Amino acid sequence: MNSHLPPLSALRAFEAAARHMSFSKAAEELHVTPAAVSHQIHALEEDLGVRLFHRMNRSIELTASAQILLPGLTEAFAGIQSSVRRLRAHNDTGTLTVTASPSIAGKWLVLRLHRFQEQHPEIDVRISATDEVVDLTRGDFDIAIRYGRGIYPGLDVDLLFTNEVFPACSPKLLTAGAPLRTPDDLPRQTLIHDQAAERDPLVPTWPMWLKAAGVKTVPITAGLTFNSMSLALDAAIAGQGIVLAYSTIAAADLAAGRLVRLFSLALPDQFAYYIVTAPGALERPKVRAFRNWLRQEADR
Repeated sequence: MNSHLPPLSALRAFEAAARHMSFSKAAEELHVTPAAVSHQIHALEEDLGVRLFHRMNRSIELTASAQILLPGLTEAFAGIQSSVRRLRAHNDTGTLTVTASPSIAGKWLVLRLHRFQEQHPEIDVRISATDEVVDLTRGDFDIAIRYGRGIYPGLDVDLLFTNEVFPACSPKLLTAGAPLRTPDDLPRQTLIHDQAAERDPLVPTWPMWLKAAGVKTVPITAGLTFNSMSLALDAAIAGQGIVLAYSTIAAADLAAGRLVRLFSLALPDQFAYYIVTAPGALERPKVRAFRNWLRQEADR
């Protein structure tokens, strides 16, 4: 087979033009003129001995040969871009990028981040608070804090901390509302729910806790529902009801007295928080430093 490959610049011009179905849009992406794109594609057609576009007055169409060539090129250029991102991320200059859920970022991470900055003033940190599970191998993020069972194939995983779950409320609810001496007093209160329970059956819920406490008279779906644990905690702090609090997420609010724990019964959370990195990421000093600092904070 002929092992000759056409020039990379010509292949890139064709891929961009075919993806946009426009020479001018390809030129904008590649920061060249439309004439340069047209010239590159013409040279590629000469090199391959096939026509790649049907050129009309105001549009272009892919030929059958172009439709064979395009998918492999698109995949190849995506792989090149991914490799370049990983290489740039490997450079320890610049910003350390961290992805975490809004709840752990807002209720735990940002409250402690000043201590990392004091220890490592040379490292700039960018936090992306999102529930989206990002692909760490792409190189867009250096490190993730994930809530789950710790099963992340192809990635390096370290346990950060575990949770237990228990009812909590604002202190003013204890004095202004109906008595809250035992779990049997819960029917006279508003329960605050977190929609995380709807995403996975292993997440502890009010029905689970109430069953463990032996309470049967509470409408288990009644009350307020939020799609974020941090919002559910804020609602409880505002005195709007009783939340089923996660020990790690609620720790700062409990310590500050904005929330108080109710009753002694707690359920173990089968999920936990994990530090997750792409293979080889911990070889970079800035990533290793942040991982070690997270462990220190969890130990505190």
